Amino acid sequence: MTIDKSMNILIVDDYKTMLRIIRNLLKQIDFNNVEEASDGTEALSKLRGGNYGLIISDWNMAPMTGLQLLQEVRADHRLKTTPFIMITAESKTENVVAAKAAGVSNYIVKPFNAETLKDKIEKVLAHA
Repeated sequence: MTIDKSMNILIVDDYKTMLRIIRNLLKQIDFNNVEEASDGTEALSKLRGGNYGLIISDWNMAPMTGLQLLQEVRADHRLKTTPFIMITAESKTENVVAAKAAGVSNYIVKPFNAETLKDKIEKVLAHA
């Protein structure tokens, strides 16, 4: 399976340092078309105005959480099939269940490395 490394990826996190870390990890695995949003509201407007092959979002954000963003994306007929990876510091079962129910494509628990990220992206895009 070949992955289109030129696709646009939107990373969403309200923590600037985390955005930088994810961007650097993506760069290590040859994804260079990366855009950032610092919250769910900004992410939605970018998603609705652009064309993204993948969304990587943090769970814990305010005012809109990653889960709420996921629900909005899945409710939007144009965006609903876009692969969505959720990043969280907690691997609580109820969180995983809620994210799965909302239609998350995959899930990464912090901390993680480029290898984990690459593995998750490949899994998600193989099913896209």
